[in-house]
Formats: sequence, C-alpha cells, structure tokens
Amino acid sequence: MKEQLERVVLQMYKAGVPCSEAVREFQKAFILTVLQDQSGNQCRAAKILGIHRNTLRSAIRALEIDIGPTRTTGRRRPTQSELPIPPARRRVW
Repeated sequence: MKEQLERVVLQMYKAGVPCSEAVREFQKAFILTVLQDQSGNQCRAAKILGIHRNTLRSAIRALEIDIGPTRTTGRRRPTQSELPIPPARRRVW
C-alpha cells in the first residue's frame, strides 16, 4: 500500500498539484470511501475516522463532498411527518 501511495504522490508532484490540493483530494477520497463502506451512516463513519460527527459534517461541507450516492435507499429512519398517526386513545373512567 505504501508503494501505491508513493506512486500517486509522485504522479501528483509531476503534474504540479500543490500540496494543499493533494491533501484536500486525499481527505475527500478517504472520507467518501468510509462513508460508502458505511452506507452513508455519518455516525459510524465518524467513529471509524476517529472524529466527532459534527467534525465530519463540517469536513463534508468544506470539501464539498456529495454524500447522496453513499446512502442506501430504504434504510433511513422516517421523518416525523412520515410516521403513521396513532389512533386516538379513549379515556376510560
């Protein structure tokens, strides 16, 4: 793995990519990979990355990561408006 990383670094260096941009692209790819592995679950991804969920959210915004494709459909918790309305309870005295 170290050799692969060194090859990528050499390619970026030869292409004239500034260090700050290289670091940004690495962070973006790393975070996106973990998010995809965790099906878009930011809490689990943050735990794996060793950061707080709010820090991960800030990084996602700062790095302009599109998290839509990382989410699996049909597994999210429904919003309050999507929950069924429970039947009215009768009070028995």
